[in-house]
Amino acid sequence: MREARQQTFTTHDGVELFYRYWPGNPAPDEARKAVLLFHRGHEHSGRIAHLVDELDLPGYDFFAWDARGHGLSPGARGDSPGFATSVRDVQTFCEHLKTTYQIDEENLAVIAQSVGAVIVATWAHDYAPRIRSLVLASPAFKVKLYVPFARQGLSLLRQWRGNFFVNSYVKARFLSHDPQRVASYDNDPLITKAISVNVLLGLYEAAERVVADAQAIQIPVQLLISGADFVVHRHPQEQFFDRLGSLHKEKHVLPGFFHDTLGEKHRGPAVASARRFILQNFAQPNARPSLLAADRLGLTCAESESLAAPLPRNSLRDLYWRMTRASMRLGSQLSSGIKLGFDTGFDSGSTLDYVYRNTPTGTSGLGRLIDRNYLDSIGWRGIRQRKLHVEELLRLAMQQLRDRGHEVRIVDIAAGHGRYILEALQGVSPLPESILLRDYSDINVRDGSALIREKGLEGIARFVKGDAFDHADLAALAPKPTLAVVSGLYELFADNQMVGASLAGLADAVEPGGYLVYTGQPWHPQLELIARALTSHREGQAWVMRRRTQAEMDQLVEAAGFRRIDLRVDEWGIFSVALAQRVS
Repeated sequence: MREARQQTFTTHDGVELFYRYWPGNPAPDEARKAVLLFHRGHEHSGRIAHLVDELDLPGYDFFAWDARGHGLSPGARGDSPGFATSVRDVQTFCEHLKTTYQIDEENLAVIAQSVGAVIVATWAHDYAPRIRSLVLASPAFKVKLYVPFARQGLSLLRQWRGNFFVNSYVKARFLSHDPQRVASYDNDPLITKAISVNVLLGLYEAAERVVADAQAIQIPVQLLISGADFVVHRHPQEQFFDRLGSLHKEKHVLPGFFHDTLGEKHRGPAVASARRFILQNFAQPNARPSLLAADRLGLTCAESESLAAPLPRNSLRDLYWRMTRASMRLGSQLSSGIKLGFDTGFDSGSTLDYVYRNTPTGTSGLGRLIDRNYLDSIGWRGIRQRKLHVEELLRLAMQQLRDRGHEVRIVDIAAGHGRYILEALQGVSPLPESILLRDYSDINVRDGSALIREKGLEGIARFVKGDAFDHADLAALAPKPTLAVVSGLYELFADNQMVGASLAGLADAVEPGGYLVYTGQPWHPQLELIARALTSHREGQAWVMRRRTQAEMDQLVEAAGFRRIDLRVDEWGIFSVALAQRVS
């Protein structure tokens, strides 16, 4: 039996999470490879440690963490600051493995059970990691709550009471037929029977999004489904598998298996299948299909075409969206934000600057109430979080440039009013050597220049009119930028050739070793509302957006000569902000 070492790693918010490490014995000239194990809900890494020996992969390192609020990791039992926090913990864990053990992401395979499988599937969707393979055992995409309307009731109670905890109804004898596993579950002091409502509802929301958009996941996936699962529903697992975008995917239904798939009494065939899947994927190149033509072929292309197509006249959907547009027009008579959207475009720099300020205004108390509701829509909340993430990665890039003794010369090729750039400088010392803000809109150039004067930054910053898609113009930027920013632009244009030309121009301008901060929109729950009811800045046209998966956006950036090194995703999975470095 392999001996485990007990270790910790520090998360992005400073929490020390516990993990177990089983060193492997690779061949002398072979790169280190590892298998990451993620336990099911209520449990901890010790409950999945048996797989280290059962998988029989002596050349591989094994790692298994205790999630926040579980096992030997800190935090209220069964709780987390948010489901998205637990997902980001996975990314931080992988980054820790690279810096501490020199194990590249491409040399990782992952096995995850139940709630752990949903966390990892969400990570695979949102962060688009380049891991070698992913084995998901009975992912808890939809927990069987048995009580009618239990989810809605929990949501209402949370609004009234705030976060609270519910105990698991599941008895150990319904998790596994293995009497030793049943006894150990009942007597293990580290088992966490409670789960917070925040985590439970966050689990549902993330699972629905990932199942609906599983096409974005291109990692080779093996799905193990327990045939007699009393804990989670099978149908969402089947939907997830059918929609997966992976070139290599397998589904195994295990008759008679209870929910603890990899802890069942006769788990040998399931473990053997996982072992074979991991080895076979390591034996071939870590290839992914090209997404550079996803604007012309594929799911998101078809989705945007469907949103752009007119609805049958006087159909129920047509009547619904006509009423929605009419109600918004009526609201624009009272709400300053909605009026600004219709006047300049809901995707304009003026609208975004208004959303950033987040101060409801209107012609009356009712108008301000309507405006508050408008500003609190999930899309605008995501936009404000995107701004914070852009500012965070800007400061990180500036610090890394300073640490290497380089000047900080910033360019934003579609800055809107430039608020996020200028506000990211708060507390930064020394200030950048130069800041060049560009935008195609005369209004944005005017208002952005006024904001520069308001901030007292005329000595280092200037605002000019420029085309963000003009390759030659971008390539000739002077002084040559060391930090380029593209925020909220590429999401508005479906054409990958346009985006590619823009990125290529930036690659010609940015010095090797310099940085690029770029945003993406891999998911949005209000795409149809936006397309059917809102107008864009382009002469009142409908605002139809084509989503880009994170993998597609990263491929466009890589094709231009940048390499992604960091990523932030909001808690709803709507907007991503990435930091990339220009490679030679």
